[in-house]
Amino acid sequence: MTKQSLFQLAIPGVQQLVPYAPGKPITELQRELGLEHIVKLASNENPLGPGPKAIAAIETALPDLARYPDGSGFLLKQALSGRHDISTEQIVLGNGSNEILELLARTFLTPDTEVIFSQHAFAVYPLVTQAVGAQGKSIPALNYGHDLDGMLKAVTANTRMVFIANPNNPTGTFLQHDELESFLKSLPKHVICVLDEAYYEFINEQENFNSRLWLEQFANFIITRTFSKAYGLAGLRVGYGLSSVEMIDLLNRVRQPFNNNSLALAAAQAALDDSDYLHKTLDVNRQGMKQLTKAFSDLNLSWIPSAGNFVSVDLHRPAFPVYEALLKKGVIVRPVANYEMPNHLRISIGTLEENQFFIDALSEVLRDV
Repeated sequence: MTKQSLFQLAIPGVQQLVPYAPGKPITELQRELGLEHIVKLASNENPLGPGPKAIAAIETALPDLARYPDGSGFLLKQALSGRHDISTEQIVLGNGSNEILELLARTFLTPDTEVIFSQHAFAVYPLVTQAVGAQGKSIPALNYGHDLDGMLKAVTANTRMVFIANPNNPTGTFLQHDELESFLKSLPKHVICVLDEAYYEFINEQENFNSRLWLEQFANFIITRTFSKAYGLAGLRVGYGLSSVEMIDLLNRVRQPFNNNSLALAAAQAALDDSDYLHKTLDVNRQGMKQLTKAFSDLNLSWIPSAGNFVSVDLHRPAFPVYEALLKKGVIVRPVANYEMPNHLRISIGTLEENQFFIDALSEVLRDV
């Protein structure tokens, strides 16, 4: 069978997909340029690495690697149940929260259905939509964020799902509690609202923003979160979803068995209990955000105010040449032209030393490019 005939056998949505491109790995840049010192501020990872409790839990779990993991994730779900005051039957675990987005698409979308998401929102939303043959509708952004009124107006009888990232990636924009609650009340019941809260822990207004309470009001609502960002476990891929018992039961029917490995389950459970590490992470993020935005101001650059652990800076010129020049200096950041932001770079918050290395490199590049 030829490659051409294989391509023709694929469903139309897959034929047209452009694969998601992750941030360049450090090892790849080392191979390409042979640099010894490289700073990666491209993928919104925790610069502190995993916390001490997570590392200890991994070490404890190592002797049992010949055994399959607990396919139900009982202990982690029990810990999440206590944290969120919710039944374990209202929790689904994913291989990163990305898998839960894919489970939702596979469970509820068909070629006859529509999905709504915002311009400048996470690239995986259109990818999972297109992969199952559903129709995606990108709604123009409002000040780089979600135009909730515009999204509501786009709903039709065929709309089955709407994705909302809060804070949004890659812009960092944040929707207030009242805005989202009003949106949910206005959303027709045949439309599932997916609230992607991958960066929830970084929200300064957390004490006034508890989306979990909406689960009691709206059956067509699911929250997705992850251990990849604030909890420093991106390499282990652990995410989870919170919703109604009925929603979770449906997602578990298509979820693969053993989708979370034993080390991931143990580390996530321990990380959830490591408040000292989380507080340190948030402190590093606050300091780093101030450091970067002050530097942008000194360089006469503008940026999008961010509620996450990253910030998108407007270079007022095409950003890709600057990105490439930074690579040669050992700095990996994220160009976001694929998000219709060709003049922006997204910068993850690193340690103070990593941030300064980037600032110095950016200052030199902007003088030379």
